[in-house]
Amino acid sequence: MIYGKPRDAVGLDPHNVTDGESFDVTQMIFDTLVRYKEGKTEVEPALAGSWRVSKGGQEWTFQLRKGVRFHDGTPFDANAVVFSFERQMYRDHPYHQGSFEYWPSIFGGYPGIVRKVKATGRHTVTFLLQSPSAPFLLNLAMPSNAILSPEAVKKYGQDFFKHPVGTGPFRFIEWISNERIVLQANEAYWGGKPYLRELIYRPIPENAVRLLELEKGSIDAMHGINPDDAERIKRNRNLILHTQPGLNVGYLAFNTERKPFDDKRVRQALNMAVDKETLVRALFRGYGVAAKNPTPPIMWGYNDGVKSYSYDPRQARMLLAQAGYPNGFKTTLWAMPVARPYMPDPKKMAEALQEYFRAIGVEARIISYDWGTYLEKTSQGEHDMMLLGWTGDNGDPDNFLYTLLSSDAAIKGSANNRAFYRNQELDTILKKAQRAFDRRERAKLYQKAQAIFHEDAPWIPLVHAVQLGVTGSHVKGYQLHPTGIHRFDKVWIEE
Repeated sequence: MIYGKPRDAVGLDPHNVTDGESFDVTQMIFDTLVRYKEGKTEVEPALAGSWRVSKGGQEWTFQLRKGVRFHDGTPFDANAVVFSFERQMYRDHPYHQGSFEYWPSIFGGYPGIVRKVKATGRHTVTFLLQSPSAPFLLNLAMPSNAILSPEAVKKYGQDFFKHPVGTGPFRFIEWISNERIVLQANEAYWGGKPYLRELIYRPIPENAVRLLELEKGSIDAMHGINPDDAERIKRNRNLILHTQPGLNVGYLAFNTERKPFDDKRVRQALNMAVDKETLVRALFRGYGVAAKNPTPPIMWGYNDGVKSYSYDPRQARMLLAQAGYPNGFKTTLWAMPVARPYMPDPKKMAEALQEYFRAIGVEARIISYDWGTYLEKTSQGEHDMMLLGWTGDNGDPDNFLYTLLSSDAAIKGSANNRAFYRNQELDTILKKAQRAFDRRERAKLYQKAQAIFHEDAPWIPLVHAVQLGVTGSHVKGYQLHPTGIHRFDKVWIEE
């Protein structure tokens, strides 16, 4: 099976990437202790067959599957789990080589809330936490918490991202940059041998070109679709359009550490400058809704009481004047070079925003880089304003609010909080929500957090997009997942 994707992977070390184009591949090579059920964000056993949690919620013990081997033939055991987590947790670990961006934005630093991971038997692992964590189990299912072959990491060192070795349904064969990544079925997979003999990921940058390749039959499936093409796909009897409400958000982040974006009046003014309803209607053609919060409306804990900033250029100009910019200012607007599930055409989005900003006297020059460089530079805070987005990893509001907006996630070089926004009151609320296990209590806290976000306006939340995918009619067993992952271990080709 040949799968068309908008961009090549940045790397194949799941501990050291944050982008979906990389995780698309790594989650077929690697396994996690627990994983999400098909079509749901509830977890089920994976490399751990069972688990238990102490009464206080600070000690989690996992019983591991026996007889599992990594693709290099070495055994999977408790020591491999400890190695995989300690590599991320400790900056002085000999193989903590890279940015490890996800770890601090999920677990609150190095080591963060995970006080210790220890092997309490050959096939038993215990996690000791600094404090209870309601989303802990969900977080373990995220592809960034994959279990790696310790021997392969030691063998390849910093080049492990080019030689990935896990226990997953497919083993890595070849990566020719910007041409193809080839995986082969793991016939000894603990979850059952995949139906596909070989899985090939082929990067094709342009959405329209990728669709033409699918129509010609040179690829079998794809993601990254121009909404304008949805009706054309529906009319083609040889294609199947897959849709699902998006657990995502596309946004414009302001670098709040830079002037003039350190002034919330400027940020609020730019929110008022954008007619989001018209923008989303024009660019998403019914496959997206205008956003007002950082979490999507289908997420529990969503605060529908927040009132979106009204489109009001006059009031925007008045706010800019109050902030000391009566004639506006010049800045830069960074735009991704790649179609994303939450933003199929970032260039058009950037150009539309540029026009809205120009109308209130703000001249924004559009800047772009290749995908890997874009992520690296924005993680370092080199931007003024930048487009990006997020697809929820686990169905928990913590994965949006804490991962994208907490001070713990604003560490340069490993920042998921690319607004570099810090608010002590918000941090306190988010950590309190992590420690609470009652969903109603957590929902109230997250609603309060969204109200604080709205007032401080570190982003312009733009859109929650409908998730789209296309397969040839000969592809069977494929389905979209709320977290945006694309699994192929149960997919087959009908000849």
